Amino acid sequence: MSMALIGMIAGMALGFAGYFGGFGAFLLVGALGVVGLVVGRLLEGDLELGDFFRPRDDRRR
Repeated sequence: MSMALIGMIAGMALGFAGYFGGFGAFLLVGALGVVGLVVGRLLEGDLELGDFFRPRDDRRR
């Protein structure tokens, strides 16, 4: 599945949520989509949990 198709499906889901559920539903669907993306990347191995807690620069003080 191409990234363009995935983006279109995500956009349509957000559009339906916004139209039928209002702005709160739009934000909820968007937030859950981001959570699902992070969990999927963690399970695939593209992302490590330590990446969120490691400082950006590796310089020691």
